[in-house]
Amino acid sequence: MTVKVLGPGCMNCRTLEKRTHEALEQMHAEAAVEKVTDLEGIASYGVMRTPGLVIDEKLVWQGGVPTVQKIKELITAGMKATS
Repeated sequence: MTVKVLGPGCMNCRTLEKRTHEALEQMHAEAAVEKVTDLEGIASYGVMRTPGLVIDEKLVWQGGVPTVQKIKELITAGMKATS
């Protein structure tokens, strides 16, 4: 699984990245977490407001910082969609 955090590096983007790592750790899930900071890369996912979260190339969240629990739900849904 590949998880991408989209954002230019603001506090919300850093918080989303931190919470994503926490969620993966709590789930004992292995995933490559990438940070996309360039505007062209962010826009390529159709993000209108950062931060954004992409799981296996599908945009699953944008415009705010979800809780660790919500991120775990998004990861679980992403895992089911690819199996």
